[in-house]
Formats: sequence, structure tokens, C-alpha cells
Amino acid sequence: MSSKKHSLEVCLELEKLYPEAICSLEYGKEPWKLLVMGRLSAQCTDERVNIVCRELFNRFPTAKALADGDIAEIEAIVRPCGLYKVKSENIKAECKMLCDEFNGVLPDNMEDLLRFPGVGRKIANLLLGDIFHKSAIVADTHCIRISARLGMTDGTKDPYKTEIQLSETVPEDKSSDLCHRFVLFGREYCMARNPRCAECPLSRLCREFKKNELHRS
Repeated sequence: MSSKKHSLEVCLELEKLYPEAICSLEYGKEPWKLLVMGRLSAQCTDERVNIVCRELFNRFPTAKALADGDIAEIEAIVRPCGLYKVKSENIKAECKMLCDEFNGVLPDNMEDLLRFPGVGRKIANLLLGDIFHKSAIVADTHCIRISARLGMTDGTKDPYKTEIQLSETVPEDKSSDLCHRFVLFGREYCMARNPRCAECPLSRLCREFKKNELHRS
């Protein structure tokens, strides 16, 4: 498991590599759109979600419009994201709940966010970090894989355990941005298959790299 010093070093190195920790979902700084896109991103690439949502938000430009939208039309648009029937039901219900119970204003706490249909801790943390700039660990596949390889967790593949373990050592003011940087780092160096370990700028901080080096020696 990582120490606070080790986690801070990882954060600082990734900040050098990726100064701008930008969410890869293009939600235009509109909270309700990130709520919708977060749900659509399950088992789907952010790139595809961005493409699909250009059409979706053009057709339904407000949360109220999507809440009142025809489910068959919503399904037809979001079909490329996979699991389109349940996702369509969820995003329509999310928007209805947002409008009816919260007057269109996204709540800023985990308890309320988890009440939205299809929203789990991963999406809730994404919203808390990006919209409200709160301490939040988005334990997606990149975060789980990379933090385990670096030795920031005990190697668990469980999202909740990853979130808890990282929250114990990662500075609160860096947690949300760290997860965005994990995505960028995972795409450029630390891929699931054939990671570029020999070229990796974080190799000196990586438990997996050191273990492999030891086996080769």
C-alpha cells in the first residue's frame, strides 16, 4: 500500500505530464449534462459518449426537455452507447427527478446523488469532483488498474476498496484531478495491455515496474 509521500509524488509527476486535468466528457460545464453523460459512459468509451451526446443535447437542450422526451426517440439516439434501453430509462428518469425534486439544481452531496437512477459512487464522485470541486475518487478502470500497478492500493480490483484506499493517502485537493490524469496516463503509457513501461516517466514510482525488473535481474 502507498504512503502519503508516495501518493503525493505520483500526483506531482502526473501534474507535470498533464498540467490540464480536463474531464474527457464534453459536458460544456452544465451539471445536468455530466449527470446524463456519466450514466451513458458505463461500458462505453468517453469518445463515443461525446459523439452521441452532441445529437442528444441538440435534440433535448435542457433537462426538462429530456425528462419530457419520447423514450423511443431517446433510445434511438443513445443506442450506440450500448445497454440503450436501461440507459434511456435512467437518463430520462434522472432528468425528471432533477427537475421535480431539485428544481433543476444538481445536489452537492453523495447521499442525494446516489438516489438518482443509474448513479453509483463512480458517477457521484465524478459529479462531486468536477462540478463542486470536492474531494472525490472516481474509481474507473484506469484508476483501479494504474493505482494498483503503482502500488497506491493493495492491488484490489474492487472500485469501492480502491476509492477508500486512495482516499487515505491522496491529498484531498488533488484527488479529483488525479483521476482525470489517470485516464490520460492510461491512454498514453499505462494501457491495460502492452503498457509502455520502458518509456514510462513514472517507472521509478511503480511497484509493478520494480517487481518486473527484479525478476529480470
